[in-house]
Amino acid sequence: MLEFLGNFEAKVDAKARVFVPAAFRKILQSSAQDVLILRKDIFQDCLVLYPLDVWKEEVSKLRSKLNRWDSRQQQVFRQFMVDAERLEIDANGRILIPKRYLQMLNISSDVLFLGAGDTIELWERDALSKTLMPAAEFGLTLQDLMGNEDKI
Repeated sequence: MLEFLGNFEAKVDAKARVFVPAAFRKILQSSAQDVLILRKDIFQDCLVLYPLDVWKEEVSKLRSKLNRWDSRQQQVFRQFMVDAERLEIDANGRILIPKRYLQMLNISSDVLFLGAGDTIELWERDALSKTLMPAAEFGLTLQDLMGNEDKI
């Protein structure tokens, strides 16, 4: 199972290429994943990079919950798929980000790669910090979520 952890700053060059952090490339290479699927996050202003196997699993999960003969559900599936792009990591460890995504998120140069379990998020460098909860709120929310587990 893939497990991306950590955050890494990088720069997008003039041709819209960015180096995938070496730690993430190593994980991808060890699991023979050289293709990433990129799409804008549903809830936040960031991009999500799915290793191909993870993407296939997510699409399969979504498809299994939707009825092909329901027009609204087909619209949901189509909308999920419309912004997906296949990216290949080049021999130098870079990916080419389509310019429309850079414009969509106001990315000019500085980005942040964030390991998010089995996916990688790509943020405009300063945007991530604006979405995080204050520490006290985070602690209370985590306590509410995890504090009700059976005690050992």
